Amino acid sequence: MSTTYSRRRLLQLMGLGAGAVGFGGLAACAPSASDDDSNASSGSSSTPTSGGEAQDFSFASWSLSEEAPKPVIEGLVGAFGMDAGVSISPVTYPYNEYLNQLTLQIRGGQFSGAAQVDVAWLGALAALGKLTDLSTFADGRGYTDAALQAGQYDGTQYGLPWTIGAIGLVTNTELMQQAGVTTTPTTIEDFEAMLRELKGLGDGIVPYAASTKVAQLKDILIWMQTFGSPLIENGQVTIGDDASIDAVTWYKKLYDDGLIAPDVDRFDARALFSQGRAVMYDDAIVGKSAVVGESPDPDFASKLDPISRPVVQDGDDPRALFWGHAIVVVDGEGSGTAAEFAQWVTSDEPTTVDFFEKLGLPPTTQAALDSDAVTGDAFTAAFSERVTATATVNPFWQFPQYAQMESAVAEQVQAVLVGSSSPADAMAAAGEAVQALI
Repeated sequence: MSTTYSRRRLLQLMGLGAGAVGFGGLAACAPSASDDDSNASSGSSSTPTSGGEAQDFSFASWSLSEEAPKPVIEGLVGAFGMDAGVSISPVTYPYNEYLNQLTLQIRGGQFSGAAQVDVAWLGALAALGKLTDLSTFADGRGYTDAALQAGQYDGTQYGLPWTIGAIGLVTNTELMQQAGVTTTPTTIEDFEAMLRELKGLGDGIVPYAASTKVAQLKDILIWMQTFGSPLIENGQVTIGDDASIDAVTWYKKLYDDGLIAPDVDRFDARALFSQGRAVMYDDAIVGKSAVVGESPDPDFASKLDPISRPVVQDGDDPRALFWGHAIVVVDGEGSGTAAEFAQWVTSDEPTTVDFFEKLGLPPTTQAALDSDAVTGDAFTAAFSERVTATATVNPFWQFPQYAQMESAVAEQVQAVLVGSSSPADAMAAAGEAVQALI
């Protein structure tokens, strides 16, 4: 889908923004790459980098296909376009189709401009050879080191981080208290013991709605890292090592003992959790709005609490994998102005704080993270401290074939869960399959 925002349409969007989404400070001018931190939120006029004149460009975003974020993002596009005096052509596809469609357009030379991306996709898109190095646009903007890392591929800053978090464990404190759990476990041993206590709740409540469907069994990778497997080391896949076998053996035990449930993916887990049928599950911070919205409990939001993933040995850092969105720029007509848009929408403090207040997505600059709006949100503050603080990039993401790699592992883990393969045989097969994709 592709239409063009005319100047008249942008004026309409500005009016809608003010009434429908509390546009407020989003109309601030777009700063240039050369502005320093003192000007990041000043609203001073921008200095276009595209030969001294701002140019029209396209903006691709799957969020423009979704009901909740669409008006917010239309407002952002409208604000920048009005200030720069340009037309911005939106391109959107549903999330599950987005990467494939965007890749086809970039490869065919049919797209240039800014594009929202999942941070997991950077390697696949960078391999096309058409992404702009945004390092100069990142300098001096106050992005956190972790956020910048999530937007890098092979040492190059291809993405400016828009919202960065991680996949972590979220609990229902009311059910924890009903089971008599008063302290959060820090080790795998204590975590398993807690799950057994939670099973005592009965009534079909799942202690841990872990992923057990192939579609989401890539979640096992973080447990492999927790048990000590690096997954990839010096270009060699390590799956099949003792740590990965131990992790899958442990997961199978949880499965056999009814501490996790069969046929669960992220959407199933959210449904179980929101209905009070599961005590905990894995999700990104964005999942909070989904489970709160689906829950029949009007006070459900106050009962959510993120916890650190348990470790094998006390003193180890809890493991987490980055989750988030970045904006990349595809070389071509208007790419300089598109880069200014990417910089402004991801680092202008009033803009990013307002974005957080509208959609609950954590900002990526230290100034925005330190704002009253973010620090005053208990769930976000706890998630950042307990989960995102020790997150790392999935080592598979450096390869364009990362999705096939994750699927190869997931299929073998599924074979273990249903009893058709042993953990050792399955992980050896998974390691060989992943290595063949490198």
